[in-house]
Amino acid sequence: MSRTMAALVLCASLLAAAEGAQAVSPAELAFFHAPVHYQDTDSSDYPSDYITAFDYDADRITTNNWDNRGNGLWPATAYYSVVESCSHYFITYAFYHPRDWSDTLFDQEHENDLEGAILSVRKDGSAFGRLEGMITVFHTHFFSYTPPGSPYTNGHENIDGTLSFEMHDGISRVKTVQEAKGHGLKAWPYTSNFDGGPDQDGVVYYPTRGAGTYPLSGNDRHVAYRLVDITEPHGLWAAALSDAVQPGAHAHTFSSWGCFKGDASGGCGSGAKSCSTNAANAPWGWDDGDDGPSYRGEFALDPAHLFSHYFGGVGPFSQQYVQHPFLAGLRNAGFYSGHVPAGFPSALDLNSLYGKVVGSCR
Repeated sequence: MSRTMAALVLCASLLAAAEGAQAVSPAELAFFHAPVHYQDTDSSDYPSDYITAFDYDADRITTNNWDNRGNGLWPATAYYSVVESCSHYFITYAFYHPRDWSDTLFDQEHENDLEGAILSVRKDGSAFGRLEGMITVFHTHFFSYTPPGSPYTNGHENIDGTLSFEMHDGISRVKTVQEAKGHGLKAWPYTSNFDGGPDQDGVVYYPTRGAGTYPLSGNDRHVAYRLVDITEPHGLWAAALSDAVQPGAHAHTFSSWGCFKGDASGGCGSGAKSCSTNAANAPWGWDDGDDGPSYRGEFALDPAHLFSHYFGGVGPFSQQYVQHPFLAGLRNAGFYSGHVPAGFPSALDLNSLYGKVVGSCR
């Protein structure tokens, strides 16, 4: 097939999907695809394994989040974002913990922890699309998965496993799992030994359209987590843009681009352990250092490129975006290639990213 013919086939496929789909909001998409989340816990410090919001303590200062952890009676929270290309929705879910902690001598801890997953959902003409693949953040490494029947194959990286699902609210939901203490995230059951059994420490979280609840103990099998748009006004992305134009000493949430501000106060690193500062990252700072040429921050800023790198067999696959709240925020804040936030990934050219945003797929 010639390149011209291939381009026409791609265009026709994308138009058919776009015209057949019913319009749904990003919030509706995020709820429909939100995972059932298995959180392993450790009895040494249950509350530090509960998911919550970065501003759970009623301020966006992140150097006091270890200190203010308290008893863990805060609403369970998951952050989400939706970036839309001409062929796919890319939906990120991120789970925040005030502490990345340890009960092991000579180990390392740090304030703040945010790890998550991104889903690639094809716009197939249905209201919510079809899940084709997922990539997760496990500390400083990414892992990739596919559901049964996905067309995706190994790309520059090998697929690490097959997704599992659980029915909830009449929806078959993908299952994710985080380890205790360090909170690395993978598809269930590829990390930790928590599978929901009655004799295990752990919390099972389910998405809700309403208010989040909180675990009654470190062994709670049904806690509702609320979904918060990471790009909403006055939220986490707004904090990043605000801190990006502040002198470092005046920033409240981020020490540099994509990196949370954290210190050693409140007992972090107590005893024979150590405490690293400014050690947690947001989606625009997530990176797998040995998966080049995928770049730091692509989870948020260029997810179509991220998936095209990790997977083969993607079929008609557009890298043009029609809705991109992260790039819109950067543009509205006055950033461009010659003027980027301090610490912005040098491998990402901001003007080139802006050029991927189109008004229409026609």
